[in-house]
Amino acid sequence: MPHKLRKTRKSRGTRTVGYGRTGQHRAVGQRGGHGKAGRRKHLASWVLRYEPDYFKKKGFYSPQHREVRMVNVGELDDLASKLSSEEQLEKEDGLSVLDLGFLGYDKLLGLGNIAKPFSVKVASYSESAGRKIEEAGGKISPKETS
Repeated sequence: MPHKLRKTRKSRGTRTVGYGRTGQHRAVGQRGGHGKAGRRKHLASWVLRYEPDYFKKKGFYSPQHREVRMVNVGELDDLASKLSSEEQLEKEDGLSVLDLGFLGYDKLLGLGNIAKPFSVKVASYSESAGRKIEEAGGKISPKETS
């Protein structure tokens, strides 16, 4: 709550209100410069505390780089049940067909187990993934990428 006995009341009528020579505590000099000025000098401790990655190198991005989306064998049952509930699961030779390329996956990995046999179409797969699918009674075929 403001009251009349504040310290600044004593400084009224003085030119600098207790801040030394003319102009101090007024503009850019008080905040240390405009924008990102002083990040390597007088604001270095501020950078260490609030932006520690400010001086790190960014590196480069290879134009040939392509992110590979992977899925594990153990997740195929969930994918199949989701597709069957949406009535998008196709049947071929008595097997449910999972086209992983159409679903947005590039590679099939071998973590987990499957209970039902599937016919899986995928661009690439690991050796253990192929073995697990064939042991379950399904088949796997590499899909041509276009």
